[in-house]
Amino acid sequence: MFKNKLVRIMLIILVSLTLVGVVAFVLVKNYTNQPDPDAPPTIDEIIAQSFDTQEITTNLLSNDFVRASFRIHVNNKDALSEIQKRDFQVNNIILRALSGKRAGDLAGSAGIEAFEADIKEEINQLMQEGEVLRVYTTSWVVQ
Repeated sequence: MFKNKLVRIMLIILVSLTLVGVVAFVLVKNYTNQPDPDAPPTIDEIIAQSFDTQEITTNLLSNDFVRASFRIHVNNKDALSEIQKRDFQVNNIILRALSGKRAGDLAGSAGIEAFEADIKEEINQLMQEGEVLRVYTTSWVVQ
C-alpha cells in the first residue's frame, strides 16, 4: 500500500507539472506574438496613416500645365497629425517642385516615380514627429 500511495502521489505531481508547462507554453506562444516590424503595412494601416492633398493645378516650366493630387503615407499617428497641420507647406513643396519641371521630365512612370521620390525627400526634411514612407500619385494630368 505504501508503494501505491507513493507512486500515486508521484504521478499526480508529474501530471500537474506537465499541465502547468503546457498551459505556460500556450500562453507564452499566444501572447508574445509580436507583429514582424519588417512586414509591409496592410492596406488598412496605409489608409489610416495617410494624408490626401487637394488637387493641385499649376504651370510647368515648358508652358504646359499639370493637375495632380497625392496620398502621403506616414509612419505613425503623430506624423499624420503633423502633416495635416503642415498641409499648406506640403502644397508649397509640391507647387515649387512642379513649377521647376518640364512636361518631358514628368512623362511616363519613371518621371512620376522620380517626382514622388523628390517630394518624399523634401517633406521628410520638414517633418519633426515622424517620416513619410511613400508618396502615391492619385490623379495626374499633364497638358
